[in-house]
Amino acid sequence: MFGMPDNVALFATIILLLPMIYFLLAAPAFLLVKLDVRPVALLLRAMFNGYFLTLAIAGAIGATAVAVDGRLVLTVGIGLVAAFAVSSRHWFLRQMDARLSDRDAGDAEAVRQLRRLHWGGMLSNAIQLAVLVACIPYIAVAPA
Repeated sequence: MFGMPDNVALFATIILLLPMIYFLLAAPAFLLVKLDVRPVALLLRAMFNGYFLTLAIAGAIGATAVAVDGRLVLTVGIGLVAAFAVSSRHWFLRQMDARLSDRDAGDAEAVRQLRRLHWGGMLSNAIQLAVLVACIPYIAVAPA
């Protein structure tokens, strides 16, 4: 059924899981506060920035490690996670900055849109985390 574990693949998986689990635990706390308070909204933005940046770096390290180990399919999969983090970071931060500017200009709807971005980021992370966890039995086994 399953052979010996592949330590490099496990390492790559763990470094991807760490920022995902952190975000899963940290992001819901912002549901308890109002995003119309500027420092709170800026802290939320900083958390998103840090999360996506950390995930991109962890993905690049993980993809490099499994590439050196010769796991091409896993390299592509982890590389896609890193690429998604880079593009998501750019998109989310641009959207958050626009909503923060709108809010500062007096747009009452901007706070609701910030909250939707927050929920969207949490959902995106939860889906990626679920997929990664579901793949662990296949990732952790050295190819035959």
